Amino acid sequence: MEIRSEEVTEVIRQQIRKWAGELKVDEVGEVIEVGDGIARVFGLENCMFNELIELPNGVFGMAMSLEETSVGLVLLGDDRLVGAGDEAKRTGRIVQVPVGDALIGRVVNPLGQPVDGRGDIRTSEFRPVERLAPGIVWRQPVDTPLQTGLKCIDAITPIGRGQRELIIGDRQTGKTAILVDMILNQHDQDVICIYVAIGQKRSSVAQVIQTFEDAGAMDYTIIVTASASVPATLQYLAPYAGCAMGEYFMDSGRDALICYDDLTRHAWAFRQMALLLRRPPGREAYPGDVFYLHARLLERAARLNEEHGGGSLTALPVIETQAGDISAYIPSNVISITDGQIRLETDLFFRGVRPAMDVGNSVSRVGGAAQSKAMKKVAGQLKTDLAQYGEYKAFAQFGSELDEATRQILRRGERLTEAIKQDQYQPLPMEEEVAILKAANDGDLDKLPVEDIRRFEKQYLVFMRNEKADLLKHLRETGDIDEKLDAALKKSVQEFKETFAVTKKEDAEEAVDEIAKSIEDEPNGDTEKSAEAEEKPAKE
Repeated sequence: MEIRSEEVTEVIRQQIRKWAGELKVDEVGEVIEVGDGIARVFGLENCMFNELIELPNGVFGMAMSLEETSVGLVLLGDDRLVGAGDEAKRTGRIVQVPVGDALIGRVVNPLGQPVDGRGDIRTSEFRPVERLAPGIVWRQPVDTPLQTGLKCIDAITPIGRGQRELIIGDRQTGKTAILVDMILNQHDQDVICIYVAIGQKRSSVAQVIQTFEDAGAMDYTIIVTASASVPATLQYLAPYAGCAMGEYFMDSGRDALICYDDLTRHAWAFRQMALLLRRPPGREAYPGDVFYLHARLLERAARLNEEHGGGSLTALPVIETQAGDISAYIPSNVISITDGQIRLETDLFFRGVRPAMDVGNSVSRVGGAAQSKAMKKVAGQLKTDLAQYGEYKAFAQFGSELDEATRQILRRGERLTEAIKQDQYQPLPMEEEVAILKAANDGDLDKLPVEDIRRFEKQYLVFMRNEKADLLKHLRETGDIDEKLDAALKKSVQEFKETFAVTKKEDAEEAVDEIAKSIEDEPNGDTEKSAEAEEKPAKE
């Protein structure tokens, strides 16, 4: 077959006419230094803050330091896979995470990748980890209560939807326990919860996850974990990623609750990154913008007005103090940002007052605006009596002779302190909180021994659920106490007190004697066991 040159030329001409030239330009730089999770790149003049930079071997970096001659990257992968002289390419994308209902019930890392072994998360929507907080005109006042299920918090330092309430205290004072109880109480409140664990031990996070699964709380909860073993970069990103996930629900008109546990470790991670990037250190070696680090995060919590969907994002940051020093740098910063704080005391915790909330130094700047009418009626008297008790208790230590009025205040205060104690993982609905606090305010507990108050409360609530369920239902639906309901509640307390048996001192002593006698009859070989058994009833 003969090939004609004219036909070949015509075909080439047609291909040239049809070709649409597209010029693809990539801005590429060169890695000049790598070490300790940090890379410095030359040649990316137009790089944006928080932009993802693609490096060899599937490693990405996040631009954190934009300087005249170079860009400082914090690596989101193994820095051993990157070396000096490697190519660094701009992606044009800010760091973003997947959001949506598909994340509910999952455990993810700060990049939104699942770490629970349950497969991929199927969602098509992504959001940048950082964005500007809603403006003033987008917001509405915080006036809808977020029920925590904890009597002391709902009555004394109420939390409203869209509020930022700080939980502050030393280590091992029950900060995480309060967050867990709050999340457990949202099972019927139509609130999506996000728990962000920053710098925690893997075993501690696993225990929290197991608690949520046992209680069915994972049905409405997302867990974002950046444990102590992951790079500081991921610990830094974790709260911003969790906030982006919560904002999705807020923007869609729903209510969300996010817990940051804790922001002290978040500040440590940021300090580590800043020092490695050679930023000038300030007070306690933190960089100058450490206040803005938490301000721009917590300001994203809001309650939007109806024009913007009416959703809300409530933030509960946690700060760990050293020896109760709330005037330290990071605690004082976060206190000034939030709308109040719940302060936990080590002394109260070890005295058995749990939650170990310091009533005098805990405050909610939203106040009664975030309480139901029923709770507001019982909380006012409760705050006054506990405040008086705190003053007179300190005064009573210096004198032995007290008048009857002072002794009555001390008696009432002891019983109120006992009444606001609560076991872990047992949050109460609002109507049951009001029922027991009203009984304490009305003086129905004043004549009971202090050691019987907790037992009285448990049995009284069982009595109300079984015999007076209609009263609890009415209180739950109306959220207020009218004269008729007030009389009915007083009558129900009196009915229960007739059947409640107070523990007699003689009965307790007889029980201790019987146990001691049985211990004496045991063989002398197991002395340690006998000593433990003798100590236990003495404590009881």
